[in-house]
Amino acid sequence: MPHPNALILAAAPVTELPTEALPAATDAAAAAGGSGINYLELMLHASWPVQLIVLMLLLGSVMSWVIIFRKNRVFARAADDADEFETRFWSGVDLTQLYRSATDRNRVVSGLEAIFEAGFREYARLRQKKGLDGRTQLEGAQRAMRATYAREVDRLEHNLELLANIGSTAPYVGLVGTVFGIMVTMHGLSTQQSASIAAVAPGISEALFATAIGLFVAIPAVWAYNRFATKVERISVRYESFAEEFSSILQRQSHVEE
Repeated sequence: MPHPNALILAAAPVTELPTEALPAATDAAAAAGGSGINYLELMLHASWPVQLIVLMLLLGSVMSWVIIFRKNRVFARAADDADEFETRFWSGVDLTQLYRSATDRNRVVSGLEAIFEAGFREYARLRQKKGLDGRTQLEGAQRAMRATYAREVDRLEHNLELLANIGSTAPYVGLVGTVFGIMVTMHGLSTQQSASIAAVAPGISEALFATAIGLFVAIPAVWAYNRFATKVERISVRYESFAEEFSSILQRQSHVEE
């Protein structure tokens, strides 16, 4: 037989809890979930040392991205020019004709074509002098090609040092901002009688924000530097190989003329 109290509870009408009866913690959690970090406001309310450091980091980021986009075009053009010139060079075209096209004043030669132009020009100049043997002519052409090779590699490496410096120093600059943010926070707490998380949070947030900006600047710069350094190495090996092959051709040609 059911208990009398159970019958009373079963017969009682079920009513909704009023909205006011919801726990206050639920409202706080919902409010916290809907809020986000306003990075602009965080930056505007930061201390002036942190603002200065963040501005320096953003300037470094802009500079690094400008270098990245420019270097992408430079290396793409260097690879395309090398492919095009090697196709013409090994197609069996006469070297004199190839040299004339390289010395056309309406064109600016670079890369492999510049190395070929320097070597062939010096070889032809020395060949016109009397009393010089084939070895002397070949050594003169090789010196000219080495000098041009050094200039071409230096052109490819231009601004890579700046990219490396930005990538290596940006985290430390951000760390300086973190230190300043914590220092300002601790100094502000020393003037208060009681400390709370609400008083500490803004200073800690701006300190961590400076660290995040430093990493944001450094990671793309380091990645791009490593990528471009590998491309420089590959292209320089390609230039050296061509110079050696062209030297062999000039050596055979000097032996035939002797």
